[in-house]
Amino acid sequence: MDNDAFSMGVAPGGLKDRADIKLMVCYLLKNLNKSLTRTQINEILQKHGIANYFEINGAVSDLVSSGQVTSELTDDDELITITAKTELSVALIERDLPRSLREKAINAAVGVLQRDRIKKESRVTVEPCNEGYHVTFTVTDMGTQLLKITVYVADERQIEIVKRNFYDNAVNIYSDVIASLTVE
Repeated sequence: MDNDAFSMGVAPGGLKDRADIKLMVCYLLKNLNKSLTRTQINEILQKHGIANYFEINGAVSDLVSSGQVTSELTDDDELITITAKTELSVALIERDLPRSLREKAINAAVGVLQRDRIKKESRVTVEPCNEGYHVTFTVTDMGTQLLKITVYVADERQIEIVKRNFYDNAVNIYSDVIASLTVE
């Protein structure tokens, strides 16, 4: 098994071989039964050090060039979709990937997809006030506003931190607020 150059950022036991990375990309697309953007694929596979950014992008480009996946440009990214023929092939060899990496990748994908859905459905607004900012978080689901909360933060660095944490934890934040308010 060849190591294909870049391994910086790959955790021990991660994927360093381009063929394995291509298989992992196809495994994700097949098992999520959903197209992913190139950005999402990168984030998912880098999250736990499964693969290196440069190798992931090389693998995706190889898959597109060979016709194993299709690529469609969207507004701000490239949407990657597995072909039916590749899906059948992957089913035969996906177990060649370590189970722990398959599970990490799927779990990371679920988190990334949930966060991206929340970003589309929810809103964060920032308004300057006194010596800081009011950041308002609005959680919506199917067009219904479920929660709107405003917090004060001191600076722009904190704005980015609370925005990221909101998008990563919106479901938990909503659940915790409801649980706290409905305790008898």
